[in-house]
Amino acid sequence: MGPLVMTMDRETSPTISSIVSFHDGVIAGATAGVVVEAALYPIDTIKTRLQAVRGGAKINLKGLYSGLAGNLAGVLPASAIFVGVYEPTKQKLLKIFPENLSAFAHLTAGVLGGGAASLVRVPTEVVKQRMQTGQFASAPDAVRLIVAKEGFKGLYAGYGSFMLRDLPFDAIQFCIYEQLRIGYKLAARRDLNDPENAIIGAFAGAVTGAITTPLDVIKTRLMVQGPVNQYKGFFDCVQTIVREEGPRALLKGIGPRVLWIGIGGSIFFGVLERTKLLLSQRHARIQNSQPHKKELFLQHRKTPSEKSAT
Repeated sequence: MGPLVMTMDRETSPTISSIVSFHDGVIAGATAGVVVEAALYPIDTIKTRLQAVRGGAKINLKGLYSGLAGNLAGVLPASAIFVGVYEPTKQKLLKIFPENLSAFAHLTAGVLGGGAASLVRVPTEVVKQRMQTGQFASAPDAVRLIVAKEGFKGLYAGYGSFMLRDLPFDAIQFCIYEQLRIGYKLAARRDLNDPENAIIGAFAGAVTGAITTPLDVIKTRLMVQGPVNQYKGFFDCVQTIVREEGPRALLKGIGPRVLWIGIGGSIFFGVLERTKLLLSQRHARIQNSQPHKKELFLQHRKTPSEKSAT
């Protein structure tokens, strides 16, 4: 795929602006998602095993990178889809909502981005968590056996609980991040640098991760149960956990989750903003070169008499 070249001003061409925003979002989202997942996968594995085990049983700390390759294959398109939808949607909604309601634009864009990405995220999450809990040795085997035993719908096990966790998570995390950036920029009267974006991203991720931990525990239990169907659904899962393990079990893995998402938020938003900046600078250079290229083209098209006249 060649470089995306803008030949019109963004402000006078909403279509081109949306295409460029989607293009940049896809690249930035994919880059940030893969970097975070590769760097913090062991913490995620520990969190998953803590949530999946029942009662006070100990967890296995071996094979913390189990399923990484297959997960990256899913994270890349999922992150690309999320940010690719989020960025142009956010830009359009910010033009519709008044400035004092910008948070609603960020919340709505987060929900829509999360909904679009869930089509890839859920099968990726199911395979990843089954491998993290030692049910399968490889991603291809996991997909094949899940489909064979549970049907295609097995890849979307826990879809409802996933949406109940991820849509609020995406909306809240991105809203907190965007609103803090807006406030900081107004106070500092300048653009944020990379460390500042990373710190705000870490805070947004840690807070959102802590708030949504109970939903994450329920999602994990439903996804890793397999064909046994220990839980009949979301509410049955909640009732069973509370009855058999106590309410505190809904906070299992909160430490690794907050650590993982806090650090992940720092890396994700830091890489995201840096990638968006680099792409924006690249577009600016391409735009600035267009008049010069056009002038050279017209000069080349001149006849010898026209050239001598000039």
